[in-house]
Order: sequence, then structure tokens, then C-alpha cells
Amino acid sequence: MNASAHESFDPRDRPARLSVGVVGAGRVGPALAAALRLAGHRPVAVSGVSDASVRRAGALLPDVPLVTPAEVLARAELVLLTVPDDTLPGLVEGLADTGAVRPGQLLVHTSGRYGARVLDPALRAGALPLALHPAMTFTGTSVDVQRLAGCSFGVTAPEELRLAAEALVIEMGGEPEWIAEESRPLYHAALALGANHLVTLVAQAMELLGAAGVAAPDRMLGPLLGAALDNALRSGDAALTGPVARGDAGTVAAHVAELRAHAPGAVAGYLAMARTTADRALAHGLLKPELAEDLLGVLAGGEGLPGGGEATEGTDSAGGAG
Repeated sequence: MNASAHESFDPRDRPARLSVGVVGAGRVGPALAAALRLAGHRPVAVSGVSDASVRRAGALLPDVPLVTPAEVLARAELVLLTVPDDTLPGLVEGLADTGAVRPGQLLVHTSGRYGARVLDPALRAGALPLALHPAMTFTGTSVDVQRLAGCSFGVTAPEELRLAAEALVIEMGGEPEWIAEESRPLYHAALALGANHLVTLVAQAMELLGAAGVAAPDRMLGPLLGAALDNALRSGDAALTGPVARGDAGTVAAHVAELRAHAPGAVAGYLAMARTTADRALAHGLLKPELAEDLLGVLAGGEGLPGGGEATEGTDSAGGAG
């Protein structure tokens, strides 16, 4: 750790408004720079290669020049490194090795996977390393700036830079959440499990509803999924409903049979999630042990009910969905 750089740093000593650069004009960087602009900072340079990156930069950061990554670092006091996770370590090493990093420069990456240590090559060059990961999905449009209001950011930084990191998050409209360096991979896995897999599940459910003849799958799913998400956030496993949580092995067997016939690509995901749901429902006393055996037999991959029972279709005995 470059002690001299950190010992000399005091957020109160730095000009209230910073010149901001973006390396990687994907969906995240321009939106964060636009949010910093609203807080009074000055975006001064952005780098991007693809046509989509150039368009995003032009839409969210009009009049900000498009330059090379090295030139971004030459112009900016605060640099956002918003590149894919697998690209980040090599980028940092390359910028440090070529002398692009300047002492006292705030270097911020937005990767969920990495903490501040991935910036060690820049730290040795005198930079001030911050990991600020917005727990938000981005579209690459101006709506992202609005969504940052109240968005949680996973913050990891050297302890002496913690206040500076949290202040930047607050200026972007976000809520800082401190994540220890060693916890970053688990933190990121949790977000991917919840957000990325949710998109897959919803898209798959919409396709199946369309195949079943539903004219507007999005309109049908919207209220149901909104209520399910709200209940889950409020109550956790206590919000589990549906045939797996009730132990309705016949209904689950019918689901599996229909999926095998009409959407075989969805079977593995259905079975994996149903097994996990059954485990959690059983552990929390929602699934009765005496009903679990037949259910788990179906989820083990059997065509029908163990013991030769017939799979029957049905609805929630309480009148609810699923």
C-alpha cells in the first residue's frame, strides 16, 4: 500500500468538484458520470470502442470528448474503470505499467467481483483505489441515472479512503454498503443469483405462457411477480407458496410431463429450482415431511408418482396462483 499517498489524502483538501473520466463506455460508466455531473462534478473525457459505446457516450455525456484510455487518465482527477470483470486486471496493470496513473488520482472500478486489491498496480503508482459497485441492472439509457436514487452500492476501499468512497456514492444518489475485501465474490454471487437468474426465470415463464395461448404474458405475470417479490423481501422463506411448498407431488409431476413434451429445455431449471424450494420449505416447516417423499421422488426425475400413482393437474387448494 502506498502509505505516503494515503496519509496525504484528506477529502476536505481536494477541490469540492472533480474532473471525471470514464474508461469503458458500456452501460454503467456513462450513467455514473452523468450522475456525478448532476452533483456538480465535470466529466471531461471518455473512452469507448464499439459503435454502441460511442452512441451511449454521446447520449449521456454530450460534448465530452472521446479519447484513449491513457488520455482519460491524463485529463481526469477521478477515473471510472467500467469494463468487464475479466478485462479489469489487465487494464489496471497496463495503465500502471505505461505510466498513465498519476499519484493522488482517484481510481474507481465498478466490478462486483473484485474489491480494491485488483487496483494494487495503480496503488503502487500512487493512485487512490476505490471499488464502488452499483447493485442495479443498467439499460445504457438516461433512465439509469434516475434509478441510481436509493440504489445500494457495494463499497470496498482502504479504511482511510472509506469516507471518500461513501461520499461519492451518496453524491450519485446511492446508499453505500460496506463489503469486506474477502467477501466480494460471495456478495457478487448473491446478486447474480437474485438478479440475473430472475431475468432468465421471468423470460422463460413468459415464453411458456405464450405457448399456452396467453395473449399478454407480461400483463399476467406483472402483478403476480410483483407481489411475490414484495412478499419474499418482507418475509423470506415464509413467503413460499405453490405446489412444491404444499407437497402436491401430482401437480409437480404434471408440470414436469408438460415441460418435457413442450419445452424440454426448461426441465432442468424447473427441477433444480423445485428441489431447492422443497429443501427450504421442509427446513422451515412449510412442507410436511409425510408429503415430501413422493414429491422428492418426482423431483429426482421420475416420469410420474412413485408407487404408480397418476399425475393429476390441479389448482392451489387455497385458491391462489401456482
